[in-house]
Amino acid sequence: MDKTIRKILEADIYDLVQETPLTKAPRLSAKVGRGVLLKREDLQEIFSFKVRGAYNLMRQLPHAARVRGVITASAGNHAQGVALAGQTLNIPVTIVMGVNTPAIKRDAVKARGAKIKLVGENYDAAAAHAAQLARERGLTLVPPFDHEDVIAGQGTIGMEILRQVRGPVGSIFVPVGGGGLIAGVASYVKALRPEVKIIGVEAEGSAGMTEALRAGRRVKLPAQTLDQFADGTAVRQVGAKPFNIARRLVDEMITVSIDEICAAIRDIFEDTRVISEPAGALAVAGLKKWVGQAPDGAEGQDIAVVSGANINFDRLRHISERTSFGAKTELLLGVTIPEKPGSFLAFCKTLGRQNITEFNYRYFGEGDAQVLVGIETGGSQGERRPLLKRLTKRYPVTELSDNELAVLHVRHMVGGRSPTLESESLYRVEFPERPGALLNFLEGLGGEHNITLFHYRNHGAAFGRVLIGLQGAEHQSKALARRLQSIGYRFWEESENPARDLFL
Repeated sequence: MDKTIRKILEADIYDLVQETPLTKAPRLSAKVGRGVLLKREDLQEIFSFKVRGAYNLMRQLPHAARVRGVITASAGNHAQGVALAGQTLNIPVTIVMGVNTPAIKRDAVKARGAKIKLVGENYDAAAAHAAQLARERGLTLVPPFDHEDVIAGQGTIGMEILRQVRGPVGSIFVPVGGGGLIAGVASYVKALRPEVKIIGVEAEGSAGMTEALRAGRRVKLPAQTLDQFADGTAVRQVGAKPFNIARRLVDEMITVSIDEICAAIRDIFEDTRVISEPAGALAVAGLKKWVGQAPDGAEGQDIAVVSGANINFDRLRHISERTSFGAKTELLLGVTIPEKPGSFLAFCKTLGRQNITEFNYRYFGEGDAQVLVGIETGGSQGERRPLLKRLTKRYPVTELSDNELAVLHVRHMVGGRSPTLESESLYRVEFPERPGALLNFLEGLGGEHNITLFHYRNHGAAFGRVLIGLQGAEHQSKALARRLQSIGYRFWEESENPARDLFL
């Protein structure tokens, strides 16, 4: 018998871990045209599957190691699993977290008696500090994914799925961060039901397993480009053990966008009335995208692992705003209309009885006027095409639904352009979000640039987003880009973005 399978079968975790239900998702099934089941790991005591692996490792520690205590580095859910396991087993726990870890996850860990150390702005910095403390104090390091007992604990999800499901199974969709979950699920399922497809799902900006399988080796994603939206799976490098299992047993990887993740959060809510965290909704987002690309798919029901529901309430506004774009149920358009009496009414008549979600307009001067309009659609191209055809017959139209500058910033700040401004460069920047973050950003920017435009919204996420305009010659613009790069901020120059040309 394979060692991983044996460890999964021997995982004596059910005095603490819940055997979570495998529930039908009727609305989602109707939407994708296939039977969909959700493995509800959001119903664990810590609202995440992570307790399985942590408890499976810690329950096997000898007495001396338990007395000394354990330590781990985590973005949050693994930390809660370790804290709960420590509380249950009476083991002292120290958690090292990045300084931008959401408050809901920090508070949950503290409530279970664990000590918290906030170090660094990413997982790598926290992990390095945890490893150092483990060596110095003789603590047992509990890895979040790269350990055979952690993988076996997560693998009990696969065991439960095969025990619970009735009828044929086509594919199981699994969110991927460091790879422990998909390694465990794939190990068990492929041993018993090799015909079932195992499909991993990652966020587009943190697709470490996708890149590793493509390269045939583990790769380390650049910290500057690592997207933190799905913070629970934002890992720069997958584990060695999970990678070795995944390269043998995972059938396919698929990546999804932020908007697709947000739409999946709504899909889960509509069937369960539970709000998943972004990482927890990855599998559903991947399932929807995969079915859309291969509608025939494999024969049988499809299963998505809903891996967690630890989300800051403050993030819901941003997620709600993005959901309609991910579901393709809203169009965001930039439309040029004549700046003269009656043109506004004529434009609205052209729209007809469409449900308008937003309408932004500001007088700029004689000539043409720019309107930013959001229009609700049914999500199908069949509804969008006639509307766009009707509009483009009369007006210049720019579709902005997939334009990050427009979605994140412009729709909240339409106000017209300055007729006297020259030599402006526009940048969209992300920086670690924490108290004082905006001040730190401006101090890092320095005071030698003339700021011509500034827009910032706190989304309750791990990273803040700023749109900034700076006046100066080309060499000053390049100097700014070098400064942003040197301090490790992700940034995009948006000076040529059509949304900027229309509205800013």
